[in-house]
Amino acid sequence: MLIFLLRPAALLCLGVGPLGLPLASAHGAADTAQAPRSEPPGADEGIALQGEYLGRVQAVDGRSVPFGVQVAAWGGATYGAIGYQGGLPGNGWDEETAIIWSGTREADTLVFTGPRGTLLLDAGGGRVIDSRGQAVGEVRQVRRESVTLGAPPPPGAIVLFDGTSLTKFEQASFTPAGWLAPGAVTKLPVRDFRLHVEFQVPFLPHARDQARGNSGVYLQRRYEVQILDSFGMLPVDNGCGALYRQQAPDLNMSFPPGAWQTYDIYFRAARWNADGQKTSPAVVTVLHNGVRIHDRRTIVTKTGAGQPETLYDGPILLQDHGDPVQFRNVWLVLSDASLERGAAQNPEGAATAGCACDGGEPGHAAAYPAASSSCLPRFATRRAAR
Repeated sequence: MLIFLLRPAALLCLGVGPLGLPLASAHGAADTAQAPRSEPPGADEGIALQGEYLGRVQAVDGRSVPFGVQVAAWGGATYGAIGYQGGLPGNGWDEETAIIWSGTREADTLVFTGPRGTLLLDAGGGRVIDSRGQAVGEVRQVRRESVTLGAPPPPGAIVLFDGTSLTKFEQASFTPAGWLAPGAVTKLPVRDFRLHVEFQVPFLPHARDQARGNSGVYLQRRYEVQILDSFGMLPVDNGCGALYRQQAPDLNMSFPPGAWQTYDIYFRAARWNADGQKTSPAVVTVLHNGVRIHDRRTIVTKTGAGQPETLYDGPILLQDHGDPVQFRNVWLVLSDASLERGAAQNPEGAATAGCACDGGEPGHAAAYPAASSSCLPRFATRRAAR
């Protein structure tokens, strides 16, 4: 059983198997376009089982506690998962205990086994069974969305992409579904700003590490906020939401591939004196799916393949790393007060009850099957008060 204790916490009465969850690798992301990768036939197998589950289990002290599970497909019949005491990240997880295990698909059921029990999941939910064969909890599959998804541009914002035009970019193209493709570079150089961008990573279950839906938002084309399919992983410094190779996010707020996700970025550029010497570093606040993952964080220098720091402003790049990532609802507010607004309390977004169906756009579901028509309980993200 593998249990990661971030702070002391009560352990759950839940068995786990051996670690089988690939984490992000040390290989860097290049600021260049590459040939798109494709999945082998049958790549959509098991997508209905991948996703998020929420319910309650009995802890070792007898308490009934909320419990969240994220299940990620790794190709064929192989799956990885993380269990979270208190609920899902951004919706109740106590940020103290993370339980990691591996499992396999048997017909239409996922089976995770360990010395203390078994977890059985199907497309609608599942049961937690202890080592005596007694059920100690249930979970139900849910679909979440960011509280900032679809956020309209405020007065004075510069709309970079609303689905109708590519004129705000030096180089840009549409995806087959009609969204913005990676590789777009803004014509406008920027200094201090607030940026809203919605993105979607593809379902590539057989891919690993940095080949799994890779892109990034390059601020001034120097500092990368990583985009990657990091769903069902712990935070790492080259995973989704990371300041690439400098700082892991405080929380991995990744949704399953195929779901639309949001970044809300508040950036203050580095400052320079008249002699061209840097007097203060760049600072950034990032909300991923409405939850703060970097809070006024200092960016020491350029990240990865970013361009060198200078006193001159630079554009925003949506990186093309060869994977079919796509973007929508991209807008920008230029303001010296952007960082201060980003430090204000982010929206709570109370959980919404009931069921909502999303059918997707024409041509969209075939390329990104996780976004095809389904009906699951939907929740808005919010980070519990600490």
